[in-house]
Amino acid sequence: MNTAIPLVDLAAQQKEIHEEVMAGLDEVFATTAFIGGKPVGEFERAYAEATDVAHCVGVANGTDAVELALRGVGVRAGGEVIIPANTFVATAEAISRIGAVPVLVDVDDEHLLIDPDLIAAAVTGRTQAIVPVHLFGQVAPVERVLEVAGDIPVVEDAAQSQGATRFGRFAGSLGAVAGTSFYPGKNLGAAGDAGAVTTQDGEMAGRIRVIASHGSARKYDHEVVGMNSRLDTVQAVVLNAKLRRLAGWNERRREAAARYATLLADVDGVRAPRSAEGNVDVWHLYVVRVAERDAVLRSLNEAGIGAGIHYPTPVHLTRAYADLGLERGSFPVAEQAADQILSLPLYPHITQAQQEQVVAALRAAVAAHGVRTEVSTAS
Repeated sequence: MNTAIPLVDLAAQQKEIHEEVMAGLDEVFATTAFIGGKPVGEFERAYAEATDVAHCVGVANGTDAVELALRGVGVRAGGEVIIPANTFVATAEAISRIGAVPVLVDVDDEHLLIDPDLIAAAVTGRTQAIVPVHLFGQVAPVERVLEVAGDIPVVEDAAQSQGATRFGRFAGSLGAVAGTSFYPGKNLGAAGDAGAVTTQDGEMAGRIRVIASHGSARKYDHEVVGMNSRLDTVQAVVLNAKLRRLAGWNERRREAAARYATLLADVDGVRAPRSAEGNVDVWHLYVVRVAERDAVLRSLNEAGIGAGIHYPTPVHLTRAYADLGLERGSFPVAEQAADQILSLPLYPHITQAQQEQVVAALRAAVAAHGVRTEVSTAS
C-alpha cells in the first residue's frame, strides 16, 4: 500500500519542535541526568497545571499508569474492576497484572463510551473500582458514573483525551485518580513509551510514586513490593516541547473534525461521530461507522488513504480474555460497533485538500461496495 495520506503524521509534529527538542537533549546528554532529570519535574508540574490537578506522577507508559492508579485506590488481587467492553486491551491488562478481574459492561450507541445505566448491575461485593475510558478524544460521563459508584473509587483511563473537557473540567481531573498514555500517536505523544498518573490527592500521589520506584521513597528503603516505572528525562524533554503546543494542536484537530462533518454530511452510508453535550473533544481519532467496513477499508488503503480500526475486537472476544467466558452477544453495542468503526486520518497538520481527498475516496468506496444508506445500530 502506498499511503499518500497517513492515519497520523508524526513527522510534521517533529519538524515543528525539532530545534527545541534538540537543545533539550543536548543538555540532558551533557549533564547525563537520564533518570529523574530536571525536565521530568518540569513536565510533571506543567501537566498537572494543564490538567487542573494538584499532582502528576510521570511513569514509563500508559498501561503502568492505569495499573498504578488502580493500586493507588487499593485494588488488589481477587477484586473486580468494571470497565467498558470496547476499550483497548491495556485497560484490562492493567487490572489483570494486579491479579484482579475485569468486569465488562456495554457502551452507549451514540458515543461508544461506558453506559452508566449498566454499571449498577455489574457491581458486586468484590468491586474495587470503576474505570470509565475517555475513548477517541471524548470524555466519558464521569459525573453519572460517580453517582452510580457511591463509595467505589472511579479511576479514569485518560489515555486518549489530553486536553479534553466535560462541562469545563479536564479529563484526568474528574475521578479519584487517572492514568494517561503518551504513546507517540497520542495527542500529547513522546518519542517512545511514556505515561502519567494525575490526582488531586497528595497522599495518593506519594503512594503511587513509591510503588513506581521499587516501593521506595528513599534509596534502599523498600516499604512495599513495587515496580520500576519512571518517566525518563529524554521523553520529558519531548513532552515539554509538545505540551506547550497541545492546546493549539487540539484546536486544529477540532477544526479538522468540523470540516469532516461538513464534507460527510451528504455521504450515504457513513455515520459520522458527534460530541456529547458538555464535551469539548480533542479528536484523538475521527471514527465513522459504515457497513461492509472491511471492504471499505481495503478500498481506502488501496487508494493511499491510511485509514484504520480502533478497535476490531472487544475485550471479551480476544483470545487473551477467553477465560471470562463471555461469548458474542454479551455486549451487542460494542460488538456491532467493532464491526463498523473506521478511523479516518486526522492530525493537527492535516490540510483541507487532504481531507477532501479522504472523503472522496470514502464516498467512492461505500458506493462501490453497495453500503446501505442507514448504518444499523444495536437494539
